Amino acid sequence: MTDLTPEQEAMKAAYIQARGYWKPWTEGLLRLSPNFLNAYARYAGHPAASGPLSPVMCELIYVALDGSGTHLFLSGLTLHMRLALECGATPLQVMEVLHLATMQGLDGVAMGLEVLVEELEAAGQPLPPQAPEHRALREAYEARFGDWPDFCDRMLRLDPAYFAVMLDLLLCREAGEGLDERSRALISVALAACFTELDRNATRLHIRRAIRLGATREELLQVLQMTAHLGVHACSVGVPALMAVTG
Repeated sequence: MTDLTPEQEAMKAAYIQARGYWKPWTEGLLRLSPNFLNAYARYAGHPAASGPLSPVMCELIYVALDGSGTHLFLSGLTLHMRLALECGATPLQVMEVLHLATMQGLDGVAMGLEVLVEELEAAGQPLPPQAPEHRALREAYEARFGDWPDFCDRMLRLDPAYFAVMLDLLLCREAGEGLDERSRALISVALAACFTELDRNATRLHIRRAIRLGATREELLQVLQMTAHLGVHACSVGVPALMAVTG
C-alpha cells in the first residue's frame, strides 16, 4: 500500500482521538473513500460531542446494540466492552447490559400476543379474566416498573406460570455495583429503537420509563442518534471484503 498523504494522516489522527480506535476497515475506507470516512466521522461524532451522556454510558449502549440478538456483531461487541471497562464500567454493569439485551427477546412475544389476542377475539374466544390469586404477580411488576403494559396483562391472563418465571428473570439482579435504573431505561430505549429491532411499542414504553426516572430530552435524543451508528458495520464488513477482491 502507498503511504498516506498528510491530509489522510490528519483524518486518521482525528478519528482515533474522537473514537478511541482504528481498525483495518477504517484504514481501508481512508484509502478507498476518504471523503466518506471524514463525513462519517463528523456525523457519528456529533452525538458524543454535543450530547450529555458520559463516555462510559455511550460505550455501554454500543455494547447493548452490538450484543443484541438483532445484530450480534462480535468484533464491535469486544471493542466496546474493552472501551467501556477502560472508561470505568464494572464487569457487572457490562453483564447487566447483556441481561437487558437478552430480555429484548420478549418484544417478539409481546407483538405476537397482540396479534394472537386480536385473532382469538375475532374468533369469539375472549381472554379469560385475571384470577384473584395472580394479583400479587401484577403488584410485584408494578412495584418494580411503575406501569402495567398490555403485554403483561395478556400474558398474565393466558399463562400466569410463564409470567411468573418471566418476572423472576426481569427482577434478577446480582449484588454489587450494577446499573442504576435510569441507565437501564436508556439502554432499553436503544435496544428497542435501533433499526435492527424497530419496536415502536417497546420504544415508547422505555422512553416513558426513562422520562419518569429523570432522563432528559437531550439524553434520549442522543440515545436515538447513537442507534444509527450500527449502519457503518456495512463498511466494517464490506471494506475488507472489497479490498480482498480487488487485491
